[in-house]
Amino acid sequence: MSFNFDNSYATLPEHWFEKSKPTPLKDTHLISFNAPLAQQLGLNPCDWTPSKLVSAFTSETLLEGLDPLAMKYTGHQFGVYNPDLGDGRGLLLGEHLSPDGLRWDLHLKGAGQTRYSRFADGRAVLRSSIREFLVSEAMHGLGIPTTRALAIFGSEQYTMRNGAEPCAMVLRVTPCHIRFGHFEYFYYSRQHDDLQLLADYVIERYYPEFQQATNPYLAMYQEVVKRSANLVALWQSYGFVHGVMNTDNMSIIGESFDYGPFTFMDRYEPDHIANKNDHQGRYAFSNQPSMMQWNLAALAQSLLPLIPKEELEKVLEGYAELYFNAFYAQMRARLALPGSGLEHRELIDQFLNLLAELGGDLNRAIRLLVEEQPLGDAIGIQEGAADAFSDWLVRYQEAKQREPSSLNSRVETAKSKNPVYTLRNYMCQEAIRDAQDGDYRKVNDLLALVREPTKFSKSMAEYAGTPPDWAAGIMLTCSS
Repeated sequence: MSFNFDNSYATLPEHWFEKSKPTPLKDTHLISFNAPLAQQLGLNPCDWTPSKLVSAFTSETLLEGLDPLAMKYTGHQFGVYNPDLGDGRGLLLGEHLSPDGLRWDLHLKGAGQTRYSRFADGRAVLRSSIREFLVSEAMHGLGIPTTRALAIFGSEQYTMRNGAEPCAMVLRVTPCHIRFGHFEYFYYSRQHDDLQLLADYVIERYYPEFQQATNPYLAMYQEVVKRSANLVALWQSYGFVHGVMNTDNMSIIGESFDYGPFTFMDRYEPDHIANKNDHQGRYAFSNQPSMMQWNLAALAQSLLPLIPKEELEKVLEGYAELYFNAFYAQMRARLALPGSGLEHRELIDQFLNLLAELGGDLNRAIRLLVEEQPLGDAIGIQEGAADAFSDWLVRYQEAKQREPSSLNSRVETAKSKNPVYTLRNYMCQEAIRDAQDGDYRKVNDLLALVREPTKFSKSMAEYAGTPPDWAAGIMLTCSS
């Protein structure tokens, strides 16, 4: 099957976007193609040669049926409203209907300047493109809602970031590119009819079950709050730091979206800041749940023309309960504990406090605990870490052995949630280093690895262990 385009967003009012075609890069070439995702879209990967992919998605001619556009939106960046945002380096190429009836956005990141580029060049560099390409598949492998990427393209064109860097493009795939910032744009520009039209479009496309609700807009907001709480709970349970939780980076369907200076922490540090441009630590790891609530409050503000204030406030007040239920349920499952997550809250909190105090590795420690393997330095790098951990370990084993009839199934469930491999920054850095020298093998090797993170690979065994010492010196910024 070929692509089946039906570009619904392009039929909306013209002032919502700018029609624009990609500006090709010099000597564009394919770096990696996500064949399993292609199959999910109903495509035969064997039909898509590298040259065909380059021509179809990165050239001025494009594949027939695509109708590229740059979306207009706004948002709060580090807590400050910015009215001048939009797709400044990306284009929504079109929408594909897969054989199972699902609608998928195809979005080209790094496609060149648009009306919303402001003073930027509209390009993405190879470094950040590789990171997004890999992490989106890593998140999918962990079961965390995320955008994905069908392909990454390199080029012989350079732009200035951290010195001269090679340009690249990522072909992103997701059901939805609508952000909290889309609603903020219409609210703050007082285009309330357009705000309602946007809400109707979102409900029809993503939440059709709410069309018959007493207040469909309230039902939509309730679901966005629920999905967002579940998303950040998953981030916290795997030690993932987004880095730039601005409202223009928040998906209306609760996916991880717009990856920048992300980090899966090598050592559990509650106050870890992934983005070195975040001087105040607004988006530090421990702040992510409250920052998600802040973003949801900003979305609620934008929905005031459609939903009574007191009803929005009531929904938002329930966020904390949704988050804690989701977080402790996930941690309970990962630790193979019986019962509900909240009944183990004290035990789980003690575990996390010990990891923070001792410098432990969250994902390695959980996996080794469940598999009853020696913990080694996974529980900490401080002297005497094992002794400090021993009392907690006794309590954990007692809790785990409760309800012995379900123990085996709990352990198997935990193994399906506990990665052997976590996409560390140093792994991305190695792939970037090789790619900048024209060697893309590590990009493709890591893509296969993170796609099935719970499956041990003998040839990639080094990535299951302790990160190298130099990994601690990696610095990430908004350009990452």
